[in-house]
Amino acid sequence: MKITLKEIKIKDIFDGYTDNGDEGIKGYHGLLNIRPSYQREWIYGEKERNAVIETISKGFPLNVMYWAKNLDGTYEIIDGQQRTLSFCKYLNNEFSINDRAFFNLTQPEKEQILDYVCLIYLCEGNEKEKLDWFRVINIAGLKLNNQELRNATYHGPWLSDAKKYFSKSNCPAYNLAKNYVSGEANRQLILETALNWISSGQIESYMSKHQLDQNANELWLYFKSVIDWVQSTFPKVRKEMKTVNWGELYNEFGKKYIDINQVSNEIDRLMLDDDVTKKSGIYPYVLTRNEKFLNIRTFTEFQKSEAYERQKGYCPLCKVKNKPTANKQWGIDEMEADHIKPWHLGGKTTADNCQMLCRECNREKGGM
Repeated sequence: MKITLKEIKIKDIFDGYTDNGDEGIKGYHGLLNIRPSYQREWIYGEKERNAVIETISKGFPLNVMYWAKNLDGTYEIIDGQQRTLSFCKYLNNEFSINDRAFFNLTQPEKEQILDYVCLIYLCEGNEKEKLDWFRVINIAGLKLNNQELRNATYHGPWLSDAKKYFSKSNCPAYNLAKNYVSGEANRQLILETALNWISSGQIESYMSKHQLDQNANELWLYFKSVIDWVQSTFPKVRKEMKTVNWGELYNEFGKKYIDINQVSNEIDRLMLDDDVTKKSGIYPYVLTRNEKFLNIRTFTEFQKSEAYERQKGYCPLCKVKNKPTANKQWGIDEMEADHIKPWHLGGKTTADNCQMLCRECNREKGGM
């Protein structure tokens, strides 16, 4: 089978779009069979179809699509039908997003969608080869992941140099950081991690800016700096370290003083704390003091019920603050569980440390 990559604008795919029901759906100047016989029906819901339009509107990359080229010069979609139908139906004003159909958009917004370039693999072969290709793509799952697609979009000298460091088995980045990052280098996942760190999540913007650079020294030196900082700040290696967003922590705390002994002792203690259900969150917590990273264990329904019965439905803080609701008996569904002694002061998630507060008091206590 012969396979070639082609860039095609959405306005060209939409040109000649017709939906004749069971007779078929056409596009690309009438030459594209959008729904061949072996393809499934339209199954995208509102969330999925809207996500396609949002991706296009923001200029983010869609996953690559596959067309089969027939002997008579026509085409049929092997993979990408749902995405294609999403933007064709939107351009055809068949649905709106946030009460805005395509005809409601400004001219620049329309042009952003119409001029968006899709990456299409054109596959030439007989009927059996086309069906086999469809099976491989959609069942075996051999699709480009997000970073592989970005690489196809922003290829150039910068990417070629970056791949030397980040994109091969046993590459320098893997050997340096295998204890601190997860993912396969040859699937571009370590490269994606490094880009996510240096760009604070704006990977496409960073790759676009540096696409024509002659080398990727900035990214490689930054990545090494992050890992050096991790190794010196958290010298004890643990499996939980592989899922930490080290770049985000380095960007904020890399140049600040950290008492390494104090931090190490606190990490040791928290690793043994049964109330901490997300151990990887310990690392950002010891620097930020934000308990959201830890996923502190919540009280069970039995513990909540026991505390509620013990209090006879009264909110203890309403009484302490002498509120008008001090003598009100609340329903259990109107109350929320709270640590009498806060977790960060050593309070455990146990029945004797559980109290039920009315929602207002619990919010007020949480904001203190």
